[in-house]
Amino acid sequence: MSEKQRTIKSPVSISGVGLHTGNDVTITFKPAPDNYGFKFRRTDLNSSTLVDADVDNVVDTSRGTSLEQDGIRIDTVEHVLASLTGMEIDNALIEMNQSETPILDGSARFYVEAIKSVGVVEQKALRNYFELNSNITYVNPEKKVEMIAIPSKDFRVSVMIDYESKVLQSQNATLNSIKQFRDDFSSCRTFVFLHELEYLLNNNLIKGGDVSNAIVFVDRIISRKELDHLAHLFKKPKIEVLREGILNNLELQFPNEPARHKLLDIIGDLTLVGMPIRAHIIATRPGHYSNIQFARMIKKQMKREKQPEGGHKFDLNKTPVYNINQIKNILPHRPPFLFIDKILEIGKDYVVGVKNVTMNESFFVGHFPDEPVMPGVIQIEAMAQSGGILALSTVDDPQNYTTLFVKIENVRFRQKVVPGDTIVFFNQLNGPIRRGLISMKGLAYVGNKIVMEAEMMAQIQRK
Repeated sequence: MSEKQRTIKSPVSISGVGLHTGNDVTITFKPAPDNYGFKFRRTDLNSSTLVDADVDNVVDTSRGTSLEQDGIRIDTVEHVLASLTGMEIDNALIEMNQSETPILDGSARFYVEAIKSVGVVEQKALRNYFELNSNITYVNPEKKVEMIAIPSKDFRVSVMIDYESKVLQSQNATLNSIKQFRDDFSSCRTFVFLHELEYLLNNNLIKGGDVSNAIVFVDRIISRKELDHLAHLFKKPKIEVLREGILNNLELQFPNEPARHKLLDIIGDLTLVGMPIRAHIIATRPGHYSNIQFARMIKKQMKREKQPEGGHKFDLNKTPVYNINQIKNILPHRPPFLFIDKILEIGKDYVVGVKNVTMNESFFVGHFPDEPVMPGVIQIEAMAQSGGILALSTVDDPQNYTTLFVKIENVRFRQKVVPGDTIVFFNQLNGPIRRGLISMKGLAYVGNKIVMEAEMMAQIQRK
């Protein structure tokens, strides 16, 4: 059954402190148009740059997952992204007035509650899934990490953690449906061992840290003097240790809360592949570094499977994402220089456009009228217009922008295009859009044969 994309009904904000920076921060979730994905904007900077929630933008996984694009950095994004995916949101703009998201209680619960408070709205575009066709495996023997994605009709995650510790023994957690996330996983908090906490405190790396935003496992005998010192650092009147080895009498919400939180982190980090996944993820001893390496493997596989070679079949009868009238609302072109009839699919990094070639085309009057052949330059222009739709889908007000060619390379015409043909253009980004510059590879198909290919670069400019 086809599912529609979803965004939030209205803006909603939540405030807190960044775990590592200690800065007060307000984060605002805003509705976004179809096929927008998730993007971050720093409102404290004099910049309109958006940071795509894309695994290609990950620059650090040492203390959470951090993104950077065009010099703009966003830190500790995993809980925010997990909440959006867990609430089955596809499109949202996330604004922040600092670089780091608020840690809150160390879970995704307050983000989920904020989204729930304003509600979710269904959009016109269909949701695109990446359906795995073969296993993907990541192994890190040094850290005893193994992650595998297995083809499945649904998104499922199974996690096993083992820290070889008496106070935190081996645990498992399983999510069989994303609909379980809100009630069974969103409230599960991050955790840390006391020796790790001491290192972070001594090196001033958790300026916003508090015993109320993490489960602290005490893995050694600790004196009253040390407890009083921790209480002083965290500005608490008193700190105690439960007999189970948890700091400050904290009650676990689930016996396997740590394993559930690791599962939450996986959902957040895998959101960075750019679309929901239909696969069963099985992870042993995961962490942010391994999650991101695994996400990169999945995205690489997505590109291989999304970039069709000869023999790929497009469903020309499916309901288009944009018809000709909707295209005219996005592109400034008009007949006889509007060369795209519909957009079949559009994703975060690819677009599929269609051009029906008829004998009535104006260019056939003078281009080999006795044996009509579609001019190559017009094929390139049609491909570029498809790419323009993808580029303009990344801005909030596409009607106020245009795209201009910067460069065309490696153009090859493999076969004639004649009246009666239907050309399908498949364009895919070569990397994230940076400073308004878009680089993409395009393939043009008639039936199951590639008739033309090119590499293009364009720039988005405000009119």
